[in-house]
Amino acid sequence: MSAETKTWPPLSPFQTGIRGRCPRCGEGHIFDGFLALRPGCEACGLDYGFADPADGPAFFVICFACVPSVVLALWIEARFEAPFWVHLLTSLPFMLLTCIPPLRPLKGWLVASQFFFKAGESRLKGPVTGQISSPS
Repeated sequence: MSAETKTWPPLSPFQTGIRGRCPRCGEGHIFDGFLALRPGCEACGLDYGFADPADGPAFFVICFACVPSVVLALWIEARFEAPFWVHLLTSLPFMLLTCIPPLRPLKGWLVASQFFFKAGESRLKGPVTGQISSPS
């Protein structure tokens, strides 16, 4: 049985995505480098052309990691009136450690979720009817 005709069991987008594994078979990799997507799965042949996470991972990181990082930097500044070098040793590493590592698992989760839920661009099936005419 070929990979195209084989039936695949549904895999959790969370489990496959955060590990960077293929959302169909769970064996192949989805990343080629840190954040670049491969063209397809080396194990089952799934084409990753459907995947378009866009700015989703960056949005989640900004909302859930950058905000606490900025709050920490502001707290250090307000509480201790710290010089610039203190922020370089505290705030900058904290921001880098909370912003960079989550990008890859979040992108993998979004790609796997798009496959699992069959997400895609919206398309019209026929001609557009019901045109609204302007009053004369």
